[in-house]
Amino acid sequence: MYVAVKGGEAAIANAHSLLADRRRGDRSVPALRLDQIVEQLALGVDRVMSEGSLYDRELAALAIVQARGDMIEAIFLVRAYRTTLPRFGYSNPIDTGAMLVERRVSATYKDLPGGQLLGPTFDYTHRLLDPELAAGADVAEPLQRETEAQAMPRVSAILAREGLIEPDGEMPQDHIPGDITREPLEFPMARDVRLQALSRGDEGFLLALGYSTQRGYARNHPFVGEVRIGEVELELDVPELPFAVPLGKVRVTECQMVNQFKGSAKAPPQFTRGYGLVFGQSERKAMAMALCDRALRATELGEDVVAAAQDEEFVISHSDNVQATGFVEHLKLPHYVDFQAELDLVRRMRAEYEARENPDVLEDKKEAAE
Repeated sequence: MYVAVKGGEAAIANAHSLLADRRRGDRSVPALRLDQIVEQLALGVDRVMSEGSLYDRELAALAIVQARGDMIEAIFLVRAYRTTLPRFGYSNPIDTGAMLVERRVSATYKDLPGGQLLGPTFDYTHRLLDPELAAGADVAEPLQRETEAQAMPRVSAILAREGLIEPDGEMPQDHIPGDITREPLEFPMARDVRLQALSRGDEGFLLALGYSTQRGYARNHPFVGEVRIGEVELELDVPELPFAVPLGKVRVTECQMVNQFKGSAKAPPQFTRGYGLVFGQSERKAMAMALCDRALRATELGEDVVAAAQDEEFVISHSDNVQATGFVEHLKLPHYVDFQAELDLVRRMRAEYEARENPDVLEDKKEAAE
């Protein structure tokens, strides 16, 4: 039980008022507009959309402002808003092979059908602060040229022609994909459910676990088969119509990891896959997700589970930053009764310890009391 705190309502109201004041900051500085955040802090917006499981740039920008830049708090706000929205149906699986690609790189093949496309990336920038940005210098328009559309088949398809990588697999006709936003998590998980959880898991946590697999805590040697970023079209099947209805386009990041596999009694030596797909431009998250996905397939592939990244219950149960935040921050709530019980227990244990260590002192105290 918690002890009631007198005057709590007034204190909370004042705390909210102070928070609003701190959020606004110096009134002489112009307030941030949502379009500024959407356009100029786009990667932060993409993270909030991805881990908040809601594709809406303006809402994500609003959440970032309201949370004063605290990304996990912003994700929490988006998740809470998402629960108020009606569910009209499920869109068809997106076809990333038909993506309008703006960035596509592969670490496995230099020359690819469709070519490699560097796109907007920090990979080759100098990590030096640019004072011209602080001065608001004009930015030149990027160079553009007309090109013919070229097919960009996945790297995994190239390996599949030689039978060197496991098949993509077909979704069983009677299989209904899970929905972690409506159903509680149960272990062991089907891979589609696990990928949903990883997709909206905390980037930092998955990055650390993915890093651990590269350092030997899963015996997992990966190659980036392909990272591609671009827009894909969403379509919805409507019972009254004989064709799928286009809903619009969303930007996503997809990563296919290619991993070694020495084979088993059921499968020959071949490459295996790790997969990552997230909203917006977030290749670090997609890559970390793909590393964790492959590590979590250890049991499926007959590998020994020897590392934390291979433990499904450990990874999935602790990857959600909203849940983790709630459990950590609840420690700030009143625990007066619990602590008093602990305090009394420690005092009694301390008294017993001192009695064992200093029996003469205890006897002197008894004699003095008599």
